[in-house]
Parts: sequence; C-alpha cells; structure tokens
Amino acid sequence: MEFKSMNLENGNSATPEGDVEKVKCLIVGSGPAGYTAAIYAARANLSPVVIEGLQPGGQLTTTTEIDNFPGYAEGITGTEMMADLKKQAERFGTDCRWGLVTSVDFSSYPHKVVVDGNKTIEAESVILGTGATAKYLGLESESKYAGSGVSACATCDGFFYRGKDVAVVGGGDTAAEEATYLAGLCNKVYLIVRKPFLRASKAMQDRVARTENIEVLFEHNTKELYGEGVVQGAKLIKRMGEADETEVDIKIDGYFVAIGHTPNSKIFADYLKTDEQGYVLTEPDTTKTNVPGVFAAGDLKDPHYRQAITSAGSGCMAAMDAERFLSEQE
Repeated sequence: MEFKSMNLENGNSATPEGDVEKVKCLIVGSGPAGYTAAIYAARANLSPVVIEGLQPGGQLTTTTEIDNFPGYAEGITGTEMMADLKKQAERFGTDCRWGLVTSVDFSSYPHKVVVDGNKTIEAESVILGTGATAKYLGLESESKYAGSGVSACATCDGFFYRGKDVAVVGGGDTAAEEATYLAGLCNKVYLIVRKPFLRASKAMQDRVARTENIEVLFEHNTKELYGEGVVQGAKLIKRMGEADETEVDIKIDGYFVAIGHTPNSKIFADYLKTDEQGYVLTEPDTTKTNVPGVFAAGDLKDPHYRQAITSAGSGCMAAMDAERFLSEQE
C-alpha cells in the first residue's frame, strides 16, 4: 500500500530536526496491553521499544490489590503485577523507556512518533496502548481515599466489599450496571444521582428498580467523603441550591465513581477514526486501525470491559497483527 498517497488532513506532521531513530515495532503505553504486546513482539524478533509514559505500569499501579488476574492465586498489588510484566517483556529483549509521546505523524510510512518534544522515532509498526482515564468529581477527598475506599471499577474492586454498604455515583447505564453488579455482593448500595431522574436506558432503570438492596438518592450531590484512613461515610447535599437544601450523611465502606472514562486518544485523533467518545475504532476481531501499520489495544479501544485481562489479551492480538503486517511488507 502507498502510504504517502493517503488523504489525511489536519495531521500534526511537524517533526523536530535532529537524529531519527528507526525501529521495527514501537509500543506507546505500559499497562497490561503495552507490556503484553511487548512480550509477544519481542518473542517474534520485532525488537520492540516501549515508551512508558508518565505513569509506567499504567493505572493498575494505583490499585492496591488485584484478585481477578489469572495466575495470582493469592492476589497481588497492581504495582507488583506490572513490575512482573515489565520484567518478562525485558527478559525477551524489550527496550522500555520512560518518556511521553508528544506528537505523531501517521500520514506517511514509516510512521513518525515524537517523544518528549525532541526525539523522533520512525516506526515500521506502532501499537497504541495509552488506555482511558476515569472521570472523577474532583473532590479533594476522592484523591485522599483513592485505593482506600474510592474506586472507578466495580468489577475490579467490588469483591472487597462483600456484605458491606457502598455507594455508586452516576445516573447513566454504567452507574446502573455497576450498582446492580455490586448489589449481588454487598449488603446495600446507594445510587447517588444528581438529577431527579436516571439517564440510563429503560432496561437498566428497570433492573435498578427491581433490585431490593439498591436505594436511589435522586437530586443528591456528594460534598465530601470521610473516615479514619479508609472511607467510612459520605456527606451529601440534597437539592443543592434550592430553598429546601439539606445535608445527608450515609455510612458506607466503598464509594464507586461511575460517570465515565476519557480514552487517551486526543494526540492521535487527526489520523485515527474514533467513536463519539474518543475510543479508537478497529476492524472487527482485530486491533487494526484505519491506518495500516498502526494498531490499538486495551482500554484505548474498549469502552465495554476495561479489565486488565482483556487489555492483556488485546495486547497479544496487537503484537500478532503487527508481526503479520511486517511480514506482508517484506
């Protein structure tokens, strides 16, 4: 395929002058998707280079305990697991580097990626595993109790709150789904909704209504979380700004934020097709993007599952897709 004939407009094609490094496989991101892609790419003799980003290991390094990743029968911390994946990738010759990708040019081939604004890499294949960032309310107490009662993933962390009381904040399908999931594990689930109605689909609203241990708190906003070292309760404001505004206190052990995620795709948006939320679109049953030689894996392209194991699986797929692409070029 003739890459230079591609009609890609508005691309960020400015490339700093200086030495250009040439690599066969460049991986952007160092979460489960990135490191798994590196393991498979290295074993396929693609000599992968991983640009780890500002948070080597990705979001899992902020997770205190992981119990649902196969192979860790006794559980493991996110930091330890990501260190294991990195070590395994390096064992096969992966070059892992700290750095931040600041611009890309996918309009010609090889693809150009600029790191830290001054280092240009020409890559014959690029695997993107930059993930998605959970949206939070912006409360100071959210940060204070991160990993100590505050979570953005019920599937990941709900197990730790079996038989306890928890709260989910949000009014869309994600919040309703997380609340019903947690209801199967927890004693009671408060669903905190700032509007007087749920935005969730009718089917999800019905599921919430049928679940006896879910209490929906309409027209409530979270003021703050409190507790000694861990979350023990939340102070809410009912009908904020109205004449009958009141403060409500609920006792909870876990607080789940379910107001959405933002895929980290903005830097690639001039070249890659995305959905309305910004998730990178790939060909069915592959990790191929609309640009030949560029592949997407993990939460960057997955608005549905967002699990470490599914990210790792798509990282494997991306490496295999990249290897086959490079074989075809030869």
